[in-house]
Amino acid sequence: MRDRTLSGTTGGTGIRQGLHGLRRGAARLDAATPPDRDRAVDALRALAILGVVLGHWLVTALVADGGTLHTASPLRHMPWLAPISWVFQTLAVFFLVGGHVATRGYASARARGMTYGQWLTARLARLFRPAAAVLTLWTVTAIALLLSGADFETVRALVKLALSPMWFLLVFAGLTAATPLVTRLNPLWPLAVVLHVDLIRFGLGGPSWLGWVNVAAAWLVPYTLGAAWTRGELDRARAGWVLLTGGTAATAALVLWAGYPASMVGVPGTTISNLDPPTLAAVTFGLAQCGLALLLRDRLRRAMRRPLAWSAVALVNLSAMTIFLWHQTALMATTATTLPAGHLPGLHTHPDDLTWVAARVAWLPVFALALTICWTAFRTYEQPRRPRPVSTGFRTRLRAKSPHRA
Repeated sequence: MRDRTLSGTTGGTGIRQGLHGLRRGAARLDAATPPDRDRAVDALRALAILGVVLGHWLVTALVADGGTLHTASPLRHMPWLAPISWVFQTLAVFFLVGGHVATRGYASARARGMTYGQWLTARLARLFRPAAAVLTLWTVTAIALLLSGADFETVRALVKLALSPMWFLLVFAGLTAATPLVTRLNPLWPLAVVLHVDLIRFGLGGPSWLGWVNVAAAWLVPYTLGAAWTRGELDRARAGWVLLTGGTAATAALVLWAGYPASMVGVPGTTISNLDPPTLAAVTFGLAQCGLALLLRDRLRRAMRRPLAWSAVALVNLSAMTIFLWHQTALMATTATTLPAGHLPGLHTHPDDLTWVAARVAWLPVFALALTICWTAFRTYEQPRRPRPVSTGFRTRLRAKSPHRA
């Protein structure tokens, strides 16, 4: 009994020491953060990234049929689950924040005497360094799988899923490069382009390839909203409410009366996808999301005054691209390594009932663990190690990502 008591006391002391160390580290990171940093921007970026990750993990299935793996979606078998995509399809918020950070950072860089080329090189390096690691690993993996006799369709499905985040990276890089040109562009102009493209495609029977114009135009809408944020045009709550209510009403009308899908993510087997390429419904939905994000800014700023909350958000921001680019690999690694154990529910089985959904939710911590391993191995490609003290490194990296200096 005495040994158990001592063991329990020792364990409790260890937990308390661990919590104390965590709080101390969070306080140190909080103190190292530049006082002029808008923490709401980082919170919105973190929420957008985590929303996409959780959304993909919930609606992407790799089904094992015989000796092959193919992708499937619970949204095809259970379309009434479409509201899941409304919560986790948060790309518009990421482009909103990206436009705000880029336009603010470009103005700051020019004020410091940096050229456009220097600024753009620094911005794109943060995007493409982690992407190079993903491309290299999956090139080697695909060749090894094919040489070992793996089914071609399986390899193609895996590579397509692993590299699917790259489209976002290319679009975001293109908009970043165009930042000086779109600094004062009214969001209504790209919105009008999306409207006319959809009108020609769906209303007048135009060519389907015309939809790919929306890949740039659709995401330019929230990006230019970010520029308007920088100019101070979205500071009042009225702007957020107009975007939220107007975007919600327009999206509801498009889904109910214009035939657009209710799901805001692609669903295999459907004739129309709201994301591949983006449609007017995806844009209006994004406007509603941007409005909600703007309305939440003050609350997020207050929440980020808590050192523990801020340290979690800062950690996600320091590795945002690593998390985004490797989350599908984490899902596939979990699926592949557990396949010898049989067709496990929520992992290798068809996503056609609520049992699959419940099982998939139970797998989320395992996916998170796999992503943590990927993050540990590849985070240096996004944030290279520097030979300097921890506190200075934190401060330097946070300043490097500050909206004032980006």
